[in-house]
Amino acid sequence: MSPKGITLTVSFLRVEAMAVFPFILLKSKSPSRFLINHERIHLKQQLELGLVVFYLWYFIEYFIRLVQYKKHYLAYLHISFEREAYQHQSDLGYLKKRRFWAFLKYLRR
Repeated sequence: MSPKGITLTVSFLRVEAMAVFPFILLKSKSPSRFLINHERIHLKQQLELGLVVFYLWYFIEYFIRLVQYKKHYLAYLHISFEREAYQHQSDLGYLKKRRFWAFLKYLRR
């Protein structure tokens, strides 16, 4: 089952979008379908791990990547959850065929 998410527009959001199960928070009222798909991938990851474990893992991995790459944006791009979501955001059927804990294969590097 792929999560649809409840979309909410939050104009003061500092990023374009953010997933916090079951919500997809959006800065714009007309986001691209690829951005929505990216955030739905995060919802699926959150369902698999639970919110607390997901965000704990996310921030620990972010800080490891920050030490590794020394730049915020590079650290963010190399988080396993983001790597999976960016790689598959344009595949609108990805969530139907995605394997359980698929983000694990993006931990390398």
